[in-house]
Amino acid sequence: MRRRSTALGAMTAIAALVLTACGGGGGGGGGTAGTALEGTGPITLVQGKDVSGFVQGILDEWNAAHPDETVTLIELPESADAQRQQMIQNAQAQSNAFDVLVVDNVWTAEFAANRYIVELPEDQFPVDDMLPPVIDSARYLDKLYAVPNSSDGGMLYYRTDLLEAAGITAPPTTWAELGEQCAAIQATPQGAGVACYAGQFEKYEGLTVNFAEVVNGAGGVITEDDGTPNVNTPEARAGLDFLVNGFASGEIPAEAITYKEEEGRRAFMEGRLIFQRQWPYQYSLANATDGSSSVAGNFAVAPLPGLDGPGVSSLGGHALGISTFSQNKATALEFIKFYTTLENSQKYLELASQAPIYTSIYDDPALQTEFPYLPVLKESILTAVPRPKVVRYGDATLAIQDAAYGALTGEMTSEEALTQLQTQLEALTTN
Repeated sequence: MRRRSTALGAMTAIAALVLTACGGGGGGGGGTAGTALEGTGPITLVQGKDVSGFVQGILDEWNAAHPDETVTLIELPESADAQRQQMIQNAQAQSNAFDVLVVDNVWTAEFAANRYIVELPEDQFPVDDMLPPVIDSARYLDKLYAVPNSSDGGMLYYRTDLLEAAGITAPPTTWAELGEQCAAIQATPQGAGVACYAGQFEKYEGLTVNFAEVVNGAGGVITEDDGTPNVNTPEARAGLDFLVNGFASGEIPAEAITYKEEEGRRAFMEGRLIFQRQWPYQYSLANATDGSSSVAGNFAVAPLPGLDGPGVSSLGGHALGISTFSQNKATALEFIKFYTTLENSQKYLELASQAPIYTSIYDDPALQTEFPYLPVLKESILTAVPRPKVVRYGDATLAIQDAAYGALTGEMTSEEALTQLQTQLEALTTN
């Protein structure tokens, strides 16, 4: 299987598409836009919905020690696309309402190139202690524009009790094995009526991730190292066909076309799935013993399967950047230092099952005992393939979603979808 090791900090062939936003001004209630990290006072932390409940506790700790520089949490919708849109709208209005932005790692190039966020002093952060792919994802043109607070790698969640009931001793490593194991499990009394597999297939950023993973898992790419689109290939078709055929055969339940992370999490925790592609945040929630999960103690995680062997995760994760239009950048910088410490990264793991950013956490034997998925997660992140790192990422991900969703819903064949996507991506890199 072909694996990619693209350095996220490298400049791609589409650097010519860099767009620069206008500086200065104060529309939308904003002040003067500057890049100097000056100004102290209250700030806001802007992110998607805090489903873990962890974030406010960290803010309370900071606020107790900094009564004149308090941080207020602004929660945006669960959808990554909606979060990105609102952050961009705030920046385009040159509003100072948003100070610290929690950005998806794939937005770094776009936000930096358009001057929505400012460059950060890399020498003030322990970047050498962080997983290389994670810190690389926060750079643009070899400069640091955000500091990771969590990483992410896709893993295969599976029901250990159902595998055991069917006499299966190990989770699948290939898509063919996944189908065979589902058939064997569904033939048992314990597995009857339980759906085989699901990921995130609603038409949003999660579909881009799932599409990228199956393409990479079959040895294909979306773009080459230099940014050249190369998605209309037999390898990419094999990956997309895994999902298309899964929906057509019922191996993937029809309702999964509406799944984002949370819909899939609920399905797995309610015992409606044998296998699921999901991020690590689900682990602690699914193991809860308060009655909210019917699968607590009866699941484990493994690497994602691929066409001919273990598959490949897309690199996920989030980082904290400072809005160009923040009036209190000095406070924002100090808050980011506080939020992204080794200690808080470990708390993020312990309280929210978020993937840590520091190598030492993954290698701690005590933590590996407490969180047995850490070795799987570390390997997932270190071997992950980034989604296309392009300045016009918003346009690229929409093109990917349109093509993939069209194929999954039967509106077009896999070949038609990939032909369309190749054409659209070529237009984005040449116009």
